[in-house]
Amino acid sequence: MSTDHQKYSTENQLDVIRRYASARGLEILRVFEDSGRSGLRLDGREALQRLMAEVHSGNADFSAILVYDVSRWGRYQDADEGAYHEHVCSRAGIRVHYCGEQFENDGSIGSNLLKTVKRVMAGEYSRELSVKVFAGQCRLVELGFRQGGAPGYGLRRVLVDEHRNAKGELARGERKSLQTDRVVLVPGPAHEVDVVRRMYRMFVDDGRPEREIAAALNFEGVLSDLGRPWTRASVHQVLTNEKYIGNNVFNKVSFKLKQRRVVNPREMWVRAESAYPSIVDRALFDRARAIVDALAAFFGRGTPGPPPLAAGATRCALGSHDR
Repeated sequence: MSTDHQKYSTENQLDVIRRYASARGLEILRVFEDSGRSGLRLDGREALQRLMAEVHSGNADFSAILVYDVSRWGRYQDADEGAYHEHVCSRAGIRVHYCGEQFENDGSIGSNLLKTVKRVMAGEYSRELSVKVFAGQCRLVELGFRQGGAPGYGLRRVLVDEHRNAKGELARGERKSLQTDRVVLVPGPAHEVDVVRRMYRMFVDDGRPEREIAAALNFEGVLSDLGRPWTRASVHQVLTNEKYIGNNVFNKVSFKLKQRRVVNPREMWVRAESAYPSIVDRALFDRARAIVDALAAFFGRGTPGPPPLAAGATRCALGSHDR
């Protein structure tokens, strides 16, 4: 199950399975449970992987697998994937029972047709839900609410109610518990805000490359938001993220239906301008972005000669060939 709600809670599923087993004189030996896990892929479903490993071993001490319904076996985007796992069980002499369905999984034509339809419907449900969830997330982003992820160095997450009244700061790993609550970003401690601003000045005004900025911060004993030494990549993230000028940006990366991770072009990003208090001046951020974009374009092409940098950024270009 991926949520704790309604009929798909593990407790409700197990209750139906126990009654099914009792009515047919079956003894339940073990329970394999993947709580809070998506059924889109086998990856991450450790209990199901252990179950299938026992089936593959040929030494399983059970003759049946009881599942709540076809969708609990998996909401795979390829309906044949669910059929494959059931086939593996059948080949090992283990029958799969769908306890909450209105048909017997007896291998009849009607049973096979219904299973196929149910598998396709399960995958389609996930696709439709993905579209609805994405639309809802975009709407919340446009209203200025944060959609997941760590706040980043120099920023903090604050929980607000439906009237935008602050309820308190969220520590790392904490999440909201009420559906009506939302999360916004606010500036963090003054010393962290000062470090972020210094990073921008070092990059834009002093022309120091990202790797050199990281080395300077590490020499001073300044740790990142993860409590680790700074790297070129972590400095780059600070210098390019619009949240430091108060913009709420979403959909930079897509991983819909857990199929493939896609880095989206900027025109596909969902953005709310000035959603949070900024801690970096917009003009300074734009200058940093211009330098980063010019470097990326130049080294991406591999063209000889100097890149078309913004004014005052010559030393940054010369010192950043490790990009």
